[in-house]
Amino acid sequence: MSLGDEHGFGDSARADDGYGGSGQTRTRLPERAGDPYGGARRGGRSSSRSLVTVVGVVVLLIAAIAFANRGGDGSAARDTPRDQPSTAPTAASGERPVRTRTGGVPSGFAHDGGGAQSAAANYAVALGSTDMFKKDTRHALLDLLYTPQAAARLQEPMDQAYSTDFLNKMGLNANGEAPAGNTFVSRVVPVGTTVQQYDAGNAKVAVWYTGLIGMAGERSTDPVTATWKTWTFDLQWSGGDWKIVSDAQKDGPAPVPGDDKAATSDEIRKATEEYGGFTYAR
Repeated sequence: MSLGDEHGFGDSARADDGYGGSGQTRTRLPERAGDPYGGARRGGRSSSRSLVTVVGVVVLLIAAIAFANRGGDGSAARDTPRDQPSTAPTAASGERPVRTRTGGVPSGFAHDGGGAQSAAANYAVALGSTDMFKKDTRHALLDLLYTPQAAARLQEPMDQAYSTDFLNKMGLNANGEAPAGNTFVSRVVPVGTTVQQYDAGNAKVAVWYTGLIGMAGERSTDPVTATWKTWTFDLQWSGGDWKIVSDAQKDGPAPVPGDDKAATSDEIRKATEEYGGFTYAR
């Protein structure tokens, strides 16, 4: 099921794996009987990792010997690379973080680039939550996070995107609720943000994030999986805060999957219920 590539602007509204966009819904079938989270682990990499470890130790040893032989002649200052990284790390700005919430979402962000990044990160978390799968809370989020014009334009296309058929394919009923004994998981975890454009009234901010989506339940055919995406927001300073004018998503960049053993459905359910999210601020 494909509902377009933009979050309601330029094309049709999206429901991309539940993260406020459109997308394709896949029904995953267990590869074997038992828990669909099953504990699968990739093997055969220990020898290559051992080689990498040995090479790393040798490189560090050579570097240490070279550093010791340099002595105290002040050459360290002369060896400083002239080409410094051009990107800014996601670090604290020193400004007081937001302390207010509106409709459960952090609000009152600073009117600067750091505030725009904080707004984009927190908006991604809200739009990637399970609230988007319920009509009332979805409408409330649209009215809260978007400009009035954008919210009005988005409401109907988003309702069509989160249709009863789509919800059913995600294992939810028409009200966006999971079956008894199951926990539906939809969570966005920002990894970093960057300001692509900025002036006093507008900002374009990209949020690189990993997302969790799926149903935690012993009989689930759509277990919780991780995805990596970049969510770009066009923001406007409106009514004393940053509001979304338009947004779009694209896949990646995604790291190589590790060798972590997949958790059981019960472990995923407990983690979802016990570990809360964060308020993101620069």
